[in-house]
Amino acid sequence: MQTAAIIIFVITYTGVAIGSFPGLKLDRTGIALLGAIAMVTASVMTTHQAILSIHTSTILLLYALMVISAQLRLSGFYTQLAVSITRFAKNPRKFLFIIMLTSAVLSAVLANDIVCLAFTPIICFSLLEARINPIPFLIGLAVSSNIGSAATIIGNPQNMLLGQVGKLHFGNFILFCIVPVIISLIAAYYIIYLIYRHKFEILSPAHISERRKSWPQFNQHQTRKGLAVVIILLILFFSPIPRELSALALAGLLLCSRSMHSRTILGLIDWHLITLFCALFIVIAGIEISGVPTYLVNYLNSHHINIQNLVNLTFISSILSNIVSNVPAVMLIIKFLDPSQAVQWYVTALASTFAGNFIIIGSIANLIVIEGAKEYQIHISFKEHAKVGIPVTLVSILLTIAWVLVIT
Repeated sequence: MQTAAIIIFVITYTGVAIGSFPGLKLDRTGIALLGAIAMVTASVMTTHQAILSIHTSTILLLYALMVISAQLRLSGFYTQLAVSITRFAKNPRKFLFIIMLTSAVLSAVLANDIVCLAFTPIICFSLLEARINPIPFLIGLAVSSNIGSAATIIGNPQNMLLGQVGKLHFGNFILFCIVPVIISLIAAYYIIYLIYRHKFEILSPAHISERRKSWPQFNQHQTRKGLAVVIILLILFFSPIPRELSALALAGLLLCSRSMHSRTILGLIDWHLITLFCALFIVIAGIEISGVPTYLVNYLNSHHINIQNLVNLTFISSILSNIVSNVPAVMLIIKFLDPSQAVQWYVTALASTFAGNFIIIGSIANLIVIEGAKEYQIHISFKEHAKVGIPVTLVSILLTIAWVLVIT
């Protein structure tokens, strides 16, 4: 059983790291799901154990927040906001700052992936029409959404996982993370500006006028309803009410609509991400049953490498997040964190999220921006992203370590 668990785990996490298997049309979600199925069929764990291994409160919180984000997306809120700030496009330096600040703030209270999904087409259309190079702004959108999402428990999936499993206080999480987030965002802005300060203009316009038709129309009533729910939710997150219950109750209220079909709202739920989470919970539980994690911790301790040391934890979280992506990395690391030491959980959240900027595959937000830009014949290469992502990540990680040393 132990051998089977190790083989399944290694194959699954290798596939998740690569993103596919040669000759098969499998993505990361499909690979993780097959790994979970293998853990059960190989008798590493029972079906009942597999079901119990899924952290239900995290899944419910993630699901409810997706419903709320879908409301704002369908109401045209994201589109209207993105269009309104494109009026600054003729001043590239100012526009870069505004788009990064807006993206970071929205990503802290809403799903960063949704922010990137909604903003990418508007940025592409508006800047191509104005004959401005969209690449620095698109990279700035991805980078800032990742950085901003690190500020709160609900900013991204890995933070939600850490917050729910570690039972972290919403306010204390923000107080610890907000300083490195703000400084990292400022640093990222100057890095992008310095790299592209002489490359903002392009020579030839693109034929993109037909793209405007697909943007959601702005509905003031539905937007107000969505924003009111977000505000109430944030207030409730500071109360003792379980976060997932608050989010589910408000998501349920949004579904009671006379103008938006529930099928349409639920159609925007990222079922692939939810499936990925459930599958990885099972795979991690399977390897935990085998006793391998305990052996690894003892091995590291015997070589004087304490994973709970905050500096070590920062580096391990960053490196692992770039090998297998940040959600799978956090699911592995979370087993070694001390529930009584909240700072370990905060550091893991910061490091794993900041690490997402290092290379293109580091976070889903990067991939959403890059794939969305392709529809406008804008190609952001691995190298193009890396020349911004690598220095931004290194600065962010160093800032995290400095903050940890100052505050602890």
